[in-house]
Amino acid sequence: MRNILIIGAGRSSSSLIKYLLDKSSQEKLHITIGDVSLESAQSKVNNHSNATAIQLDVFNASERSQAIQKADIVISMLPARFHIEVAKDCIAYGKHMVTASYISDEMKALDEEAKAKGLVFMNEIGLDPGIDHMSAMQVIDRIKEQGGKMLLFESFCGGLVAPESDTNLWNYKFTWNPRNVVLAGQGGASMFIQEGTYKYIPYQKLFRRTEFLTINGSGKFEAYANRDSLKYRSIYGLEDIKTMYRGTIRKVGFSRAWNVFVQLGMTDDSYTIEDSENMSYRDFTNLFLAYSPSDSVELKFRSYLKIDQDDLMWDKFLELDIFNPNKKVGLKNATPAQILQKILMDSWTLEAKDKDMIVMHHIFGYQYKEEKHQIESSMVIKGDDQTYTAMAKTVGLPVAMATVRILNGDITTSGVQLPIHKEVYEPILKELEDYGIKFVEKEVPYLGYNPESVKG
Repeated sequence: MRNILIIGAGRSSSSLIKYLLDKSSQEKLHITIGDVSLESAQSKVNNHSNATAIQLDVFNASERSQAIQKADIVISMLPARFHIEVAKDCIAYGKHMVTASYISDEMKALDEEAKAKGLVFMNEIGLDPGIDHMSAMQVIDRIKEQGGKMLLFESFCGGLVAPESDTNLWNYKFTWNPRNVVLAGQGGASMFIQEGTYKYIPYQKLFRRTEFLTINGSGKFEAYANRDSLKYRSIYGLEDIKTMYRGTIRKVGFSRAWNVFVQLGMTDDSYTIEDSENMSYRDFTNLFLAYSPSDSVELKFRSYLKIDQDDLMWDKFLELDIFNPNKKVGLKNATPAQILQKILMDSWTLEAKDKDMIVMHHIFGYQYKEEKHQIESSMVIKGDDQTYTAMAKTVGLPVAMATVRILNGDITTSGVQLPIHKEVYEPILKELEDYGIKFVEKEVPYLGYNPESVKG
């Protein structure tokens, strides 16, 4: 039996583990699932004869190295910042490694050592990053092979709630790490290039410079810019492209309302608030408003932000209960972002019966001979339930498929890499279609820009 070690048994690992267990007899696999919570690991094993659950603290060097030495390949489903210790052990003991996370500078620094030992370190092979890379490169390579010249590439992705589970005025629930949602867009300007002109959107303007998208019969959405779109020119071999933009999808109206939190300072994670644990939700909201003993918190909020009482946006904030004097924050030495996250989790946590939805949309503009063309390619996936979510499927299945292909010698390019080469993306995208994860392409008139965009 060939041994696969999975480190981390969180929500995103469910479809990954099921795929490998389903293939385990045919592929002669034994899957070891290690997690700091033995109970969590055991729940994923579900008494399968080809799997073992172990308690594994990734910060315990002895436990970690012992588990890695027994494996033929290691999958790290840990938070991105914890991959590096696993990666160093994989180098030391000569083990292939797969993650769904962005390649960090520390991971990139291991490239030469991985190549010297003939090891495949596959990263960014989940959803976004992952399926976005593979689906984009498949079309870009095809256009180039047919003699076309790329002029425009825009890519959008969002983790959303499925329409049948959309029960709040924000049309949003947490389907992934809530902290990442609260902190989205921070840390510098969002950068992209539009019709040959470089554009920079500072954080305080990000959620008012959005783009509208109508996607594959699934309705209308909006998108705001991701942090750095420019780096993908070199990654995708599009150094001379005139337009390169990547964005995050939300339902229409979300960004305008979210911008209120940004303008107030509620998403700030750089300082802690005194006596935060004893503060009410109303007290927290009032922190960011001017002192006026004669006016209510609600009146100050509407006045400062110029929100009319009959504006739907006002109802969105009432729905979050941010003016409640009886609900306590209950978090000691918390930052504004941490408190906002707790408040939002009261309203935006998925219910047991809820389903999530992933939406991905690409726009390719290119010139062939004297004519300009445009292709739109879209993927919309709904989750099955709270275990096999759309997020778990789209993150976990590509990881699992890449792992088996590395073990079987179908993926042989060594080093720290992304899934942008045909030996990786062609078979994985084809197999993903068997699981309902597929893109619908259509030719549209070439515009070279989105007339509904205010991003520029």
